[in-house]
Amino acid sequence: MRKRDFLVEIGTEELPPKSLPGLSQAFADGIAAGLDSAGLAHGEIVAFATPRRLAVRVFRLAERQPDQQIRRKGPPVTAAFDANGEPTRAATAFAASCGADLVDLGRVEETKGAFLFFTGLRVGEDTATLLPGIVQESLDQLPIAKRMRWGDGTAEFVRPVHWVVMLLGNAVVPCSLFDIAAGNSTRGHRFHSNRPITVSPATYERRLASSGHVVASFAARRERIRRGVGELATSLGGVALMDSALLDEVTALVEWPVPIAGRFEDRFLELPPEVVIATVQEHQRYFPVRDADGRLTPWFITVSNIDSSAPAQVRTGNERVVRPRLADAAFFWDTDRKQPLAARRKALGSVTFQKQLGSVLAKSERVAELAERIAEVSGADPALARRAADLAKCDLMTAMVGEFPELQGLMGRYYATNDGEHPEVAAALEEQYWPRFAGDRLPETSAGTALAVADKLDTIVGVFAAGQKPTGARDPFGLRRAALGVLRMVVEKRIDIDLQTLIDTALVAVRADIRAAAIERAPPKDVNTVMATGSFAKLEEADPVAAEIYEYIMERLRAYYVDGDRGVTTEMFDAVLARRPASPLDFDARLRALTDFLSLPDAASLAAANKRIANILRKAEQDIPARVDPSLLQHTAERRLASELEGLRESVESLLAERRYEGALRQLATLRPHVDAFFDGVMVMADNPAVRANRLALLAALARLFTETADLSRLPG
Repeated sequence: MRKRDFLVEIGTEELPPKSLPGLSQAFADGIAAGLDSAGLAHGEIVAFATPRRLAVRVFRLAERQPDQQIRRKGPPVTAAFDANGEPTRAATAFAASCGADLVDLGRVEETKGAFLFFTGLRVGEDTATLLPGIVQESLDQLPIAKRMRWGDGTAEFVRPVHWVVMLLGNAVVPCSLFDIAAGNSTRGHRFHSNRPITVSPATYERRLASSGHVVASFAARRERIRRGVGELATSLGGVALMDSALLDEVTALVEWPVPIAGRFEDRFLELPPEVVIATVQEHQRYFPVRDADGRLTPWFITVSNIDSSAPAQVRTGNERVVRPRLADAAFFWDTDRKQPLAARRKALGSVTFQKQLGSVLAKSERVAELAERIAEVSGADPALARRAADLAKCDLMTAMVGEFPELQGLMGRYYATNDGEHPEVAAALEEQYWPRFAGDRLPETSAGTALAVADKLDTIVGVFAAGQKPTGARDPFGLRRAALGVLRMVVEKRIDIDLQTLIDTALVAVRADIRAAAIERAPPKDVNTVMATGSFAKLEEADPVAAEIYEYIMERLRAYYVDGDRGVTTEMFDAVLARRPASPLDFDARLRALTDFLSLPDAASLAAANKRIANILRKAEQDIPARVDPSLLQHTAERRLASELEGLRESVESLLAERRYEGALRQLATLRPHVDAFFDGVMVMADNPAVRANRLALLAALARLFTETADLSRLPG
């Protein structure tokens, strides 16, 4: 069967730069899925994306579908024909669905009787006939939040469409998309070559580059920018700061990238370097330049979308644009420092954190209480933790953070340092937001750690208490990230906090603020009603919110261990979770001990024995004594097991009390031959009720010591 390359291109107005990579990949994936669903053989699929186009090239696409042998079983013969032998509706409908006449249908005999049966050949369709529908379906499924219309037509897309290319080999695939007939002409760069350019699948990239001033491949254009910016920075004696997300965004903004260096006044280097970087990088889409020692220089590099005949004017224009932005930042810096950070705390009362939870000031006060408590158990200075919590959100009221929200916390550190606050307090103001994402750094100071844990935990508890817990698709407050951050800090920094008690403490404070916020919102005549009824009745009940929060956080801990390539299985995690450890650090110790235990040669046998014991105890239909009566031990194996267990009990309980779970499990592992001998020679469910109860008590005592670390019965085996 002949194969030809396929090319489709959708030419548009400038596409949203941050969405471009995702749209491009989704377009290619959709076409691949459509081709595979249609049974069309093909080779490699390559995506192209520029600000003005989405395109896909498919190598070696089959020209038609393969023929298919169709075999279908129809209704029973008894239902297909009436008493007079006339075909029923069931028979005619089945024949019609097969595209056949009744006389073309055969019969097949099965154990349940005779059935109508159709055997035929479905002739494959031409690929050119199928392609428009495949492309249209892929376009319809693109992840576009809001589609727009243009002109007088009814077509909708992320941006207005101006041309469509669809070619199978060199032949145009006859169709219309977005009310535009497909052709073989694309367009080049908007300024360098905004004219029709005839292409084929084989010449697409080359023709656009040579005749259109367009680098069609997103990856190739990105590499060209990376290399060009790097070389230009080297020529300036420095190194460009090339943030990956910014590099992607700049790649999505240009079709013909030309790096150009610019410079701002040295006086702006007196600003905190992060402010300059935010101005240059986040607001202007420029690449800052550092010197060999890592210090910021007054140079920046912009990527122009034209190969200008007067690059000096382009440089001057960009310098003219960035100068007032940096001047504004300098003004904010000078103005903000005229007032101490602490003086802004009262103003937080006018900023709403969440409607039901009240103001940012209310949150700040809750976090201060939590941070102080966490500091007490973690060995940090409670006074420093509380001071940091008191100042934590104050920089939100500064002009600098108002203009550069991404600098919150960081500017708090600068302003606190300027005010003469304790260095650990100042550092904590920045560290409160760490870790920001998976794998991000953790707070370095004790006060910062206490503040970060308290802030994240308060957010989780507050949002749950307000009934706004995340769903599978929505997590507007970033609770998953916050929960994982809390867990990473307490486990990796070895902070032994009682998570369940902290959740309970946070809930008390959160519920008080929910009450206060609701009273403040309610009309005066309704205040008493609000306090006595509605949601507040629920706040006073012993509701399951605390347990729900605990379960939610522990599920994030599951992802940390099971999905984190730490050698932990779901069954191992569930075995420890069954003990509901209050402390994540205690959970970690138990899980480490279980991992060590499972490496022992006796582990599999003992895990199986624990599963057997759990089943026996669960099915027991009588009361089990709290203690074993030695006088009722009849069999040598049960006497030996009871003796060995009693000999280990005090030592094991001491190890468990000290959280030395590995040592406890290793000692219990020595019971393996006695446990095996017990099950080999002893009938647990003896006829004598007293003997039976005593043997159940022995198994229960054994299970208690083993399951104090983890429920081994949950392990496979």
